[in-house]
Amino acid sequence: MANKKGSRQFNHRDRIRLETLLNGKKHTIIEIAKILHVHRSTIYNEIKRGQYEHRNSDYTTELRYSSDLAQRRCEENLKVRGTQLKIGNDLKLANYIENKIVNEDLSPAAVLGQLEAQGRWGEFKTKICVGTLYSYIDKGIFLKLTNKNLPVKKNKKRTYNKVNKTQKRAEAGESIENRPDAVETREEFGHWEMDSVLGKKKKSKCTLLTLTERKTRDEIVFKLPDHTDESVVAALDRLERRWGTELFRKVFKSITVDNGSEFKDVNGLERSISGEGKRTKMYYCHPYSSWERGTNEVTNKMVRRKVPKGSDFDDKSDQEIEKVAEWINNYPRRIHGYRTAAELFQEEIEKLA
Repeated sequence: MANKKGSRQFNHRDRIRLETLLNGKKHTIIEIAKILHVHRSTIYNEIKRGQYEHRNSDYTTELRYSSDLAQRRCEENLKVRGTQLKIGNDLKLANYIENKIVNEDLSPAAVLGQLEAQGRWGEFKTKICVGTLYSYIDKGIFLKLTNKNLPVKKNKKRTYNKVNKTQKRAEAGESIENRPDAVETREEFGHWEMDSVLGKKKKSKCTLLTLTERKTRDEIVFKLPDHTDESVVAALDRLERRWGTELFRKVFKSITVDNGSEFKDVNGLERSISGEGKRTKMYYCHPYSSWERGTNEVTNKMVRRKVPKGSDFDDKSDQEIEKVAEWINNYPRRIHGYRTAAELFQEEIEKLA
């Protein structure tokens, strides 16, 4: 059972479950608290909030709990507490935040950062910071939004353990050690990182191929029929046809990959379908050094928010996979001042034109 320090406020879903459990009369208050993962004092307070006198058919009366009544009183209290909770006086802002986080899968920081970047705070009565928003979510003041809707509670920087292992075979192509400094510093547009995302073990034959542009963080995601080098080469062929060979060489100047078997055909990856020289330059990370293409690693975490580990990619259509990339590219990114990768990528393409 949660202790008092870890207790939380109820939402409407909790109230409906509580009403069902109380009407069943099969559980004690302590058992109900365990089922709903709250402290027993929360249950007692909630019963008091939604209690009313019910008249039976034989004209006797008894005290009962109504989830609808409790929810209505909670909303009324929220308005009254407007002096304490600034958002209580601004239901338009509360609804906007709920929609962005619950329906569009944005983080609290992304929602508020985008409002700031777009200069839209004037549309609302009040303004809150990220810490205050997290506090409101913890307190359960929103009707639909809870901590379960948050991708990560804290943006904790990932640490990489650099493992020193003996290299068993040479890289398939040019080592990352020879990659130009302009790629490392992200000063130049058109340098990508590429990786494979695997589906459910022993079930999903299809895989995802993800490409991330280092400067803008723009993302491309392909669904591949299998985890082979032939499929990866075919995906780049398709990409070159889409862009045209001349523009492809400007947009995809280099691609950095790990030493996976699906990237072993360096000649097939680099050669142009036009038959006239190379279309891109491939660079290979050191063994056991995924951090050397960290941009792609971080973006793959966003892919996993839409297709979690254990997903069967065989059941996903190409259109569904394209929507994943579209969501990522239109996500307000803190590293870009809460502008989107799609905006920055488009600006770079216009410069080329």
